Amino acid sequence: MAQFVRGKQAGVSIDMSAGLVPELFALDNVARYGINSQTSAVAYDPVQSLLAVGTNDSRFGPGKVYVFGQKRVCVTLSPPRRSSIQTLQFCADKLLCVDSKNDVTVFSLNSKRVQASYAPPGRITALCTDPLLDYAFVGLQNGDIIAYDLDRESPAPFKIPCLWREVNPRAKLISVVSLALHPRDIGTLLIGYSDGAALYSFKQGKATRFLAYELPIGAPGGYPDPSSASKVRYPKVVQAVWHPTGTFILTGHDDESLVIWDTKTGRIIHARTLQNTDVDKPGAGSRSPGSTPGTFSLKAPLTRIAWCCKQDPDNTGILVAGGAPTNIPERGLTFFELGRTPVYQTSSWQVLSDHFAKPQRQSTLPTPPHIDVADFCLVPKLSPHFAGCQDPIGIIAVLSSGELTTLSFPSGHPISPTNQLHPSLTFVHPFVGKISLAAVDRTRWLGMTEKRQIGLPILKGGAQAGRQSMRFESRSVIQTGHADGTVRIWDAGHGDQIENEDMLQADVGRALARTEAVDVTQISMSGATGEAAVGMRTGEVVIFRWDRNKNAGREMPPTMTEALGLSDIRHRADPGLREGLCPLTMFTQNEAPVTALKLSDVGFCAAGFENGSIVVIDLRGPAVIYDVSVLDLSSPSRKASIRRRGSGHHQMKSEWPTKVEFSVMKLEGEDYSSILLFAGTNTGRFVTFKLLPQANGSYTVQLVTTSSVEDEVVSINPLNADTGAPAYATQRVVAGLREGIRVNGVALVVTKTGARIFKPPSAKGASKTWSDYFCDAASVVRSEDRAALVGLFGDGCARTFTIPGLKEVASCRIDPPLETRRLADAVIAPTGDIFGWTGPSEIAVVNPWGGGIDSTESPDMLLNPNVSIPPRPTISNTQWLSGTQYVTPLDMDTLIGGADRPPSKRMLEQMKSEERQRREAERGGGTAGPSSGGGKQDEGYWSYMQRQVQERTERLNIMGDSMDRLEEQSSNWAEDVNKFVSNQKKKAVMGMIGSKFGF
Repeated sequence: MAQFVRGKQAGVSIDMSAGLVPELFALDNVARYGINSQTSAVAYDPVQSLLAVGTNDSRFGPGKVYVFGQKRVCVTLSPPRRSSIQTLQFCADKLLCVDSKNDVTVFSLNSKRVQASYAPPGRITALCTDPLLDYAFVGLQNGDIIAYDLDRESPAPFKIPCLWREVNPRAKLISVVSLALHPRDIGTLLIGYSDGAALYSFKQGKATRFLAYELPIGAPGGYPDPSSASKVRYPKVVQAVWHPTGTFILTGHDDESLVIWDTKTGRIIHARTLQNTDVDKPGAGSRSPGSTPGTFSLKAPLTRIAWCCKQDPDNTGILVAGGAPTNIPERGLTFFELGRTPVYQTSSWQVLSDHFAKPQRQSTLPTPPHIDVADFCLVPKLSPHFAGCQDPIGIIAVLSSGELTTLSFPSGHPISPTNQLHPSLTFVHPFVGKISLAAVDRTRWLGMTEKRQIGLPILKGGAQAGRQSMRFESRSVIQTGHADGTVRIWDAGHGDQIENEDMLQADVGRALARTEAVDVTQISMSGATGEAAVGMRTGEVVIFRWDRNKNAGREMPPTMTEALGLSDIRHRADPGLREGLCPLTMFTQNEAPVTALKLSDVGFCAAGFENGSIVVIDLRGPAVIYDVSVLDLSSPSRKASIRRRGSGHHQMKSEWPTKVEFSVMKLEGEDYSSILLFAGTNTGRFVTFKLLPQANGSYTVQLVTTSSVEDEVVSINPLNADTGAPAYATQRVVAGLREGIRVNGVALVVTKTGARIFKPPSAKGASKTWSDYFCDAASVVRSEDRAALVGLFGDGCARTFTIPGLKEVASCRIDPPLETRRLADAVIAPTGDIFGWTGPSEIAVVNPWGGGIDSTESPDMLLNPNVSIPPRPTISNTQWLSGTQYVTPLDMDTLIGGADRPPSKRMLEQMKSEERQRREAERGGGTAGPSSGGGKQDEGYWSYMQRQVQERTERLNIMGDSMDRLEEQSSNWAEDVNKFVSNQKKKAVMGMIGSKFGF
């Protein structure tokens, strides 16, 4: 009965929700986008071309590991216990994770599951792996180092005790702070202790060198306080790294000093900070000026050091995070470009010292101001060796705020994550402040592929799994507004196959000609024209249009726009963009934030501002065709009502639009349809405008009436009263106005405390109130020719109501996964998908019109078995001949696992693969000998290493035989010379005797 009565009151003769029953509603978890908590660790695998991102445990969710590949490849991994992720390292087909619960978790990239978990007898402070070793070295807080067998999934019998106690037996607490294998000799381990560094030889089973940094009296070191130089100091070590050739060692200390050591003698070659040199020598100056004369500035601690190299390991550079004075706003990353390393054997001590004291170039790679870099990882082209620092093309840095930033290497130019990284990573690159949604026709979206200048792809690994075919012809295209003023647009899908996975980018900061004060408050996109409008907190409305950039490749001179109103900003397009969303025009208001924004499909844009203004822009000019304040409109009479908000709610002095919407329908009392503009305010005022065409082709806006809907408007939904379809101002309907098309429409307006459906301009019709909770977001959803009102409420529930009866059909909990306090920022798609925030940087896509299915587990594949790990660099022939003991990965298996350790699973699989290849070659009539070209091409790493060692030994034997033959020939030649000299002497003597006796 209530359904019939409300239908009559609203002027709707059909039941738009016929057939809806509670059994049709169950919450589906469709997808997740973003990072669930603060980013804490990153790791990159150049072999598989994958990126791993770890997060902290917080109230928004437990610590997780996200592994990203090409395009939309993403797999989420969780440690066995709820914890924060502290360290991530790729190792062949595994991903190792150290968490705050002091567990080492081994994830399999093949099965995407936890393969093993190990809790060592102590707190983990360092982790070291090598892609060609089946062991992980775990450094503990007590100074011990444990080897964990990744193949046997258990601790190995090998253990290194605290070696530094040989230097200082009385030391109470000596922790392992870093571990690094020699880049060329895997049998040498660099151990960074808190008091110094040590070199450990697996072959000899002992420490071969200790490195202790001591600052004598008068030496400033890296301490900013000059008074600290009055005593001897021993700065603590924070990290120790190898030179790419293993010739030198660099240690970073807690006084922000960088010390370079000679590995052969253990002497200091040079000690410096980011600003000063020779800081280990008495009398050296230390400059760390403060904000006022006579004061000094503290320095940010060193967080990470990487000794990089180009393809040639002798051409190096040092990348440092931290160590800069804290009074500098842009601290960034510091890069010392050293150039080619001097030849150690022929260079003097001064030449080596000057090489590090006077780099070819010292530069600061910029990062967001006033934010420190907490960690970073390099993006090498191919090799995972040299600690992942050989020939890098980029840097992925983790900021102290939890955001990510990507930079080119070594120039330091920012790399946009658009079409480089997964959409989830863009939520922290930088943070997203606003999301919006647009239904774009599939054909239109397939054609919206921007042409932008981008660099080499960062992620190329993984493979997407097949998904179900497209469920809807219109695509749910999401727009995200970021803290740096960038708006990114991409297809979020419906849990189905996404045909166009590319991302669009609108550079709002460039369009505004500034880099600060670029907070985005509103975004609206037209699904028919491809235009987008962005509203700013500073009062500007920037409109973008799909177009070709006429200034592509040319940086136009900057121009400032001070005048209010419209400004032409087409010249502010990104020079790297050839075709895409180009800036068109900008409307400037008196620094009042944009509170409502709508870009229609028919060339009109309406914007509401916090000062109460409503502006309508005709994009055909473009021109402002209407500008009015809601405070200047006649106030409607309000009826008394009892609500939870209190009686003083309507006495608010400030009033501004909260929602605007374009529609085409007949107004009550008229027999023709018009283009209408509806506006709702925070005080419950509902305003109707009419857009009228003029003889010259332009339009004017006319106020029809204002009415009251009792509370803040959260949603305006125009509907066709005869069919239940949306009555938006579409291109097809507006074109039909010339033919006299009539749309019998109603407006369904949802407020905080109720919903009302009526025929404009009067607000009289059917209504429903809810007094136990507030509605934060609402929209009309269509499914199988049925329409219903879906609302998100403050009690954490999503409720569905019939139209026009407004009867509650079903409800379900959406908290979790959605965060109740941010439901006002959620967006409801016409398909029923709800895009809501789960935390500061993650959204969940849920659908109450489902079957209770969780589709968030990714079926994507990560591991490519056809990609092999390149051979590890080895020592040179000169080092071999000089007596250097070379240790192979096979020797490490014996030294660490013991002589009785059977072959690992990887070796067995390789042996099986080689045997299978041999049999296939024999069946094909070929030979599988190692001398054949195909055998060399398909052989595994261990066979390759054995063959290389064997060939090197053969070459050395040949060299030895040649030297023996040379020695033998030299000896024979010397004997012949001696015989010849003896004969000549004998003949000379006999000749003299003969001449005396007359012979």
